[in-house]
Amino acid sequence: MGVGSGIFLVVVGAILAFALNVQVSWIDVALVGYILMGAGVVVFVLSLIFMLRRRRTTTVSRGGIDPATGERVQEKRTRSDDF
Repeated sequence: MGVGSGIFLVVVGAILAFALNVQVSWIDVALVGYILMGAGVVVFVLSLIFMLRRRRTTTVSRGGIDPATGERVQEKRTRSDDF
């Protein structure tokens, strides 16, 4: 499930809670709508949190000649950020 699923649940819940005027004896449609909207918000927030927590990695490679010794030098730098 992702951001789109959370938005979908909120929209379907809002339709059930506010737009439908149906009375069924065995279920409260408005309550189901509110539950779906709450679940959609939870899914949306969790998806954003997990999307922002992904590891970011930057790798830089350079090659050249050291001016002091004349030898070939290769530099590798790796950076990863964890939240």
